[in-house]
Amino acid sequence: MPIYEYQCRACHHQFEALVRTGDTPVCPTCQSGDLEKILSSFGVSSEGTRQSHLQSERQIQKRVQRDKAIADHEAAHHSHDH
Repeated sequence: MPIYEYQCRACHHQFEALVRTGDTPVCPTCQSGDLEKILSSFGVSSEGTRQSHLQSERQIQKRVQRDKAIADHEAAHHSHDH
């Protein structure tokens, strides 16, 4: 069973998934099936690539949290108006 790396097109979360024949992976963050298989950095792993991936993931998570906060704020105002 191979392990593949994916990036979710919906929330941009990057993750690895163990994929069995016939299985369709989904994003563990948002459950979307709209995924892009990405080139694995396994063969070129170094401290620099690890730091780069960590920084990239932190930026993505900041955007996700910001978008969620905006949506929650708008929902609160929308429910307050009714």
